Amino acid sequence: MSTKTSATPEIITPEWVKDAIFYQIFPDRFARSSRAPELPGIQFKPWGTPAAEQGYQGGDLYGIIDQLDYLKALGINALYLNPIFSSASNHRYHTFDYFQVDPLLGGNEAFTELLAEAHQRDIKVVLDGVFNHASRGFWAFHHILENGPDSPYVDWFHIKDWPLNPYPRHGEEELNYHGWWDLPALPKFNTDNPGVRAYLFEVAEYWVRQGIDGWRLDVPHEIEDDSFWREFRQRVKAINPEAYIVGEIWDKADHWLQGDQYDAVMNYPLGTAALSFFGADSLRLDYKQNHLDYTPETAPSMAKRASTVLEWYSWPVTQVQLNMLDSHDMPRALWLVQGDKTALMQALAFVLTMPGAPCIYYGTEVGMTGGNDPDCREAFPWHQPEVMDVSMREQVTLLCHARHQWPILRRGNVALSALNDDVLLATRVLGDQQAWVVYNRTDQPLSRALLSGVVPESAAEQVLLGEQAVVLYTA
Repeated sequence: MSTKTSATPEIITPEWVKDAIFYQIFPDRFARSSRAPELPGIQFKPWGTPAAEQGYQGGDLYGIIDQLDYLKALGINALYLNPIFSSASNHRYHTFDYFQVDPLLGGNEAFTELLAEAHQRDIKVVLDGVFNHASRGFWAFHHILENGPDSPYVDWFHIKDWPLNPYPRHGEEELNYHGWWDLPALPKFNTDNPGVRAYLFEVAEYWVRQGIDGWRLDVPHEIEDDSFWREFRQRVKAINPEAYIVGEIWDKADHWLQGDQYDAVMNYPLGTAALSFFGADSLRLDYKQNHLDYTPETAPSMAKRASTVLEWYSWPVTQVQLNMLDSHDMPRALWLVQGDKTALMQALAFVLTMPGAPCIYYGTEVGMTGGNDPDCREAFPWHQPEVMDVSMREQVTLLCHARHQWPILRRGNVALSALNDDVLLATRVLGDQQAWVVYNRTDQPLSRALLSGVVPESAAEQVLLGEQAVVLYTA
């Protein structure tokens, strides 16, 4: 029964996202360009140095510009960039200037060029917005450090006691202000303060006016105030109604997806289900993540599990969910399936043939692997072409282009069912068109008898992956 009332807003989501294939880039590790202006006295670690929590390898926005044609050829038409603003960390979630692109990335000039070059290629650009907390180097927090309780900005953060101590001795001194996860480096904004709200909304509006195509919101659930996100949406959409607002929520998120806050969330549950089915025989069962369930699945249980996720939200929301297997916040998918590239490619094929916007984490297409942070944030191996899996990249390219070729894969309704324990079927309908995608996780060819009564004999066949691992039938 519908719960929609006269007060419930109509759910409208960006049209372009329904046809998007995203590529997530961790800027310090994707590409370093020789075109970047030299910064005297700056030292980066050698490209390809084993990832560590600290240290910069010098990836920059000019490097991304240099690789836009590579991404376009892959089939990418949208970028999700991890934070790019001036920051005290290589991942740049420690923001200290929200209006300045980090000079180590090339500064505002480089970003202006990136936007122009990406848009010229019909590639959208979504930025990562960290609005729950800032760096302890953020100007307003620094003002409090210098002026104590006499600072006009004293209410911009949650101060518990004086004198403020931004570097408490670990295990000996308690943090006397509210930090994200109690981290001294990340003081939490007081978003009840009108000045804080005005500042953060100004940041959001400024970059949308500069031409970005949306915001990915970092830990937005920690701003426990629906009115904040409602106003955020109103202000952003007033500038660009097609701006994409996607929240980092790891599980069911219907509270925020009623048409008045976010457009979508990062759909980890769908990607987790895909790896649990296609990687059932190779999953690292000892890996635990509070939000993610990697219980091995058969085709019947996978059909039920994935269908549940796909039916959580209204159709306009489902069409713009950010569907991903992995990201910078978790082990890479190839590591999770212990190097099983067949399982990885089948899971990726599933995500690329479902409604919602698939998102490929940088380097997945060439076989990059790695465990939890920081190992999932290694440098892209441009410097070692011999380690890149060209075959995987070609397969990913074919899958991306098939998605672009067939609107029914992007926009068609979907019903999942099992043909046996190892073969999954997605029945797709778009207007008067029908299609069937068969996912065969075995190394055996598909039996036509298995499809009898399900797929019409007259349906045209197109193999999307492997010999018959993923097959598209159209009528």
